[in-house]
Amino acid sequence: MNATSDRRNFLKSALGAAAALPLGLLGARAHSRSQTTSLSVEHLTDSLLLISGSGCNIVALKGPDGVLMVDGGSADRSAEVLQAIEHEFGSAPRILFNTHWHPEHVGCNERVGKAGGKIIAHENTKLWLGTEVRQEWAHRVVEPLPVRARPNSTFYTTGKMEFGGEQIDYGYLGQAHTDGDIYIFFRQANVLVAGDVVSVGSYPILDYTTGGWIGGMTDATQQLVNLSNESTRIIPGTGPVQTRADVVAEQQMLAKVKDTLWQMIRKGFGAEDMIAAAPTKEFDPKWGNPDLLIANAYMGMYGHIREMGGVV
Repeated sequence: MNATSDRRNFLKSALGAAAALPLGLLGARAHSRSQTTSLSVEHLTDSLLLISGSGCNIVALKGPDGVLMVDGGSADRSAEVLQAIEHEFGSAPRILFNTHWHPEHVGCNERVGKAGGKIIAHENTKLWLGTEVRQEWAHRVVEPLPVRARPNSTFYTTGKMEFGGEQIDYGYLGQAHTDGDIYIFFRQANVLVAGDVVSVGSYPILDYTTGGWIGGMTDATQQLVNLSNESTRIIPGTGPVQTRADVVAEQQMLAKVKDTLWQMIRKGFGAEDMIAAAPTKEFDPKWGNPDLLIANAYMGMYGHIREMGGVV
């Protein structure tokens, strides 16, 4: 049996196990944000804004001839978000980064693209935004964006630019929350935007349907730790600004949970068996209900079965 067919057989087995889970378990935590929350605008520096309440955290940087944005929230709040930026900075965005493809982060793409703006993302994010995506764990189908709303500037590894007096470094975080996650680091301000690789108040989402998995999340959070220092302000996908210590705690949790779940898979546990065994109970008081994390981690690890060393 070749590697491709072997992997397909493992995935078929995993998908069958996930399908047997109680209806709603994989969608127990819908990956959507309240659409009734008022926007909150906070100045990180005189020229750097944090906007919350539109589906995700948005960062906007004022430049001499426009604004650079990171993420855009949900589409139905896009006009409100852009109005808030124009109110604060007196100009519209001309550059927009997408930290990944999820609809809660790309809602401003169409407006920025229509205005001729530059939309920057990892190549995998562009690919997902151009196709129908079925997220089994969330029980939803996401339709492709119009061509003008898709990223028009993509990369694979790292990049950098200067904008508004800031040195901006950006780079790929690997297969983590999805397979297109990136960070954007505003060096002078020491602000690191991490998207949904950093989670606050609940276990992180592992979107196995588009390449996310717990091993990649463990590595990605370590990468963020390595990029930052004790003074770095780290912007999660949603929730308050985090510190390096917060990301260290997430990385350590993920590393331990990954090892525990892998040993359970090697013993023949299915996703329901794992959930019943409460392998994350030491972390649950901080991170909440682990059912979706465990179910999605199970699916994702089967997609990396050879990388994990195979099942004995």
